Amino acid sequence: MSASQAEQIAGVRPILRRVVANAGLLLGGRTVNAVLGLVAVAIAARALGAAEMGVLVLIMAFGQFLGEVAKFQSWQTILHFGARPLAEDRVADFQRVLRFSLALDLVSTAFGIVVGIAGAFVFAGPLGWGGDDAPAAALYMLSIAFMVSATPLGLLRLFDRFDVLAWQSGLISLFRAVGSIAALLLGAGMEGFLLAWAIGTVGSWFYLAGSAYAELRKRGLTQDFSWRGPLTEGMPGAWRFAWNTNMAAALDVAFTHVATLIVGAMVGPAQAAFWRVGRQVADALAKPAKLLTPALYPELARLRADDQPHAMWRLARNVGLLAGGIGLVMLTISALAGPQLLTLVMSKDFAPAADVMTWQVGAAVIGIFALPLEPMLISLGKPGAAVRVRLAVGIAFLAAMPFLVTQFGLIGAGAGLAAAAAALALGMLWFILRENGNRQTATTPADADPVERLKGDD
Repeated sequence: MSASQAEQIAGVRPILRRVVANAGLLLGGRTVNAVLGLVAVAIAARALGAAEMGVLVLIMAFGQFLGEVAKFQSWQTILHFGARPLAEDRVADFQRVLRFSLALDLVSTAFGIVVGIAGAFVFAGPLGWGGDDAPAAALYMLSIAFMVSATPLGLLRLFDRFDVLAWQSGLISLFRAVGSIAALLLGAGMEGFLLAWAIGTVGSWFYLAGSAYAELRKRGLTQDFSWRGPLTEGMPGAWRFAWNTNMAAALDVAFTHVATLIVGAMVGPAQAAFWRVGRQVADALAKPAKLLTPALYPELARLRADDQPHAMWRLARNVGLLAGGIGLVMLTISALAGPQLLTLVMSKDFAPAADVMTWQVGAAVIGIFALPLEPMLISLGKPGAAVRVRLAVGIAFLAAMPFLVTQFGLIGAGAGLAAAAAALALGMLWFILRENGNRQTATTPADADPVERLKGDD
C-alpha cells in the first residue's frame, strides 16, 4: 500500500463519524416521521377499511410515482458538480450548477402535473380507483409540484444542514397526522385523507425551499444570480449524468409505487392496502439504517473532488456493514412480532399483511447492506452502470410480478421483491469491483512489481 493510500484510509474514520453524526441528526426527524406516518396510516386504515384504504393507497402511489420520476434527482447534480466549485469559492460556476438544477426541477414539475391529471382520468378503473374518484385523484396530482424538491434537498446536504432535513422529515408526517385526525373527526371519506396527505407535502416543501434559500443568501451565493446564461458550460457530461440518475430513480420506484399499482390492478384495492401497509411498516423499521445514505452522498462527493478513491471505497464498505447490522435487528423484530404490530397499529383486519411484510423487511435489509453501492457508483461518475443494473432487475421484477401475484399471492410478490433486491446488490457490486480494477490498472506502471500490481485497496 502506498503512503498516499494509507493517508486516505486513515482519514476515513473522522469522515465515518461525521456520516454517523449526520445520520443521527436525521434519525430524530425520521423517527418522528416514521411514528407520525404510521399514525396517519393507522387513522386512515381504521376510518376507511381495507377496500377504501386501498383506493387511497393506489391514488397516492400513482402520484408519488410521477413525483419521483419528475424529480429528475437534480440533488445529485448539485452534489456531483457543485461540491468542487463551492469548496474553491467559484461562485459563478456554482450558480451555473444551481441554474441547471432549478431548470430541471421546473420542467419536470410541469411534466409531472400534466401527466398526473390526465392519468387520474385515463387510468381510473385499470389501476383500481373508479370514475367517481377520478376528480379527487386529479386534484391530488397538483401536489406533484411540491414533491419536486430536489434542488433544495441537494443544497442542504451540500451545506451540511442535516438538522434542517431532520425537521422537514418530521413536519411532513406531522401535517399528515394532524390532517388525518381532522378528517376522522369531521367524518371525511377518502377525499379528506387525500387532502391531508397533500397538505403535508405542500407544507414541508415551503419549509425545505425557504431553508435552502436562506442558506444560499447567508453564503452570498444569491448575489448576481441570473436565470439567463449557459446551463452546462464547464460541466462536461451534465446532461448524461442527469438523465442517468433520473432513470435510476425512476427504475427504483418499480420496487415501491409500481409494485403497489400492479397488486391493485390484479387483485384489488384491499390486497394493495395490505401490500402498502406492510411496506410502510417495513420502511419504518429499516429507516434508521437507511438514514446513512443521505449523509454518505456528500462525503463521497467531497472525497471524489479531492481524488481519494481508496478512502471512498473504505468508507462505503464500513457504512454498509454498520447499516446492515441495524437492518438485521429490524428483520428479527418483524419476523417475531409482525402480526401483533399490525393488529396494534392498524387493527386486526390488517394482520394478514404480516407474512408479506416480513418478506418486504427482508428485501429492505438486503438493500441496507448494499446501500453504499449506488452512491459509490454515482460518485465515481458511473451513473450509467447503476441505471443498467436497475433496468435489468426492474424489468425482470415487473415482468415476474403478474405471475407471482396470480400463482402465489402477496407472498410471491414479497419473495420476488427480496430476490430483486439481492440481484440489484450483486449487480452494483460487480460494476464497482470492475471500476476499481480498471483504476488500479490505469494507475499502476506497466513495469511495476507483479505482487504490487495485484494488491487491493487494503
